[in-house]
Amino acid sequence: MTGRYKVISKRNAQNKRILMRVDFNVPMKDGKISDDTRIKRVIPGIKSLVDCSKQIVLVTHLGRPKGNVDKTLSSQPLQEYLAEALSTRVHFIPHIEDPSQILEVINSYEKICLLENCRFYAGEEKNDLGLARAYASLVDIYVNDAFSCSHRSHASIQAITELLPSYAGPVLAAELKALSDALESPKRPVAAFVGGAKISTKLSVLENLITKVDKLLLAGAMANTFLAAKQVPIAKSLHEPELTPKAKMILELAERQGCDVVLPIDGVVSTKLENGGSFNTRLNGTLEDNEMILDIGPASVALFKEHISDCKSLLWNGPAGAFEIAPYDEASKSLGEFIGMRTRNGKLVSVAGGGDTVAAVNLAGVAEELTYVSLAGGAFLEWIEGKSLPGIEALLSPD
Repeated sequence: MTGRYKVISKRNAQNKRILMRVDFNVPMKDGKISDDTRIKRVIPGIKSLVDCSKQIVLVTHLGRPKGNVDKTLSSQPLQEYLAEALSTRVHFIPHIEDPSQILEVINSYEKICLLENCRFYAGEEKNDLGLARAYASLVDIYVNDAFSCSHRSHASIQAITELLPSYAGPVLAAELKALSDALESPKRPVAAFVGGAKISTKLSVLENLITKVDKLLLAGAMANTFLAAKQVPIAKSLHEPELTPKAKMILELAERQGCDVVLPIDGVVSTKLENGGSFNTRLNGTLEDNEMILDIGPASVALFKEHISDCKSLLWNGPAGAFEIAPYDEASKSLGEFIGMRTRNGKLVSVAGGGDTVAAVNLAGVAEELTYVSLAGGAFLEWIEGKSLPGIEALLSPD
């Protein structure tokens, strides 16, 4: 990432009308929020701007309505929650077919307004400058506090920055600092602990990481493809045989880069993935023909802990096994607790995020102990792939 971005401050926001892009794309059931984690993280930043600003207009998406009005994906259910969380009235602005007419409605309200789902407009996902102009006409400045959407070239993420003074919000700024501290300027040695089911979804991630970290710890079904590439028998374990040549290439690249790739040396295995089923622990190469690896074993957990103990920084992405079903959650819990303990004791800078990682962090009960837990999925993965994110690049000014 080149250039610098400005972070919103009370001085910048003084008596200004602000368009604030947030990510309130949260799970709902029967019109009620079932997980408010993502919203709770943004609330303090909104509160800090309420008193000094003239007005705050919140913009979010919900789901994938594909440019159509879908009442089941309305942002209106967020209104009551936000009013309570912010201890002030929040005005909801329903969908207006001509977005240029939103200004007339906004002007009749004070302080905080919540717009209807921005993806009800087809121009949102097309990064339409006309829609961005309609948004820009409402306010004086723009704040992006939605890192998890910043890998999208959308009107409320990218095009809007061409029209207004633009700033990073506090959550986005914290995320960028955490990721930079973990990958761009980490305390060394630095490790990446990467799990999950498929190597195919993380090829670019792995190729970038081996140029950034000193140790790459691989777990989950992804590790099985690497074991197969090293001709370790894995019986019926989930893997991607067509990608074993790629896995072999990554191992060779890592060796040339001086990156130590650490693979499991044992596994918790069974003939079926089911609750209450029988299981065994097997060393590599000793699986029976009808067995599959469903979690890394205790010897692997001990090995991973030994490597993590050598490091001062750690990036965590993905669970160690099929953690949704016990006992195949044990490695994720044990490693998570160990990472949390070392972080708590000031021995490790730990950043976790992407996909199922947040669920694994919560399973281990260490969300409050890690240095930073990213709630982003695609944006987090694209960042650690080394890609530039359009929403972040749009905030940058040249060096």
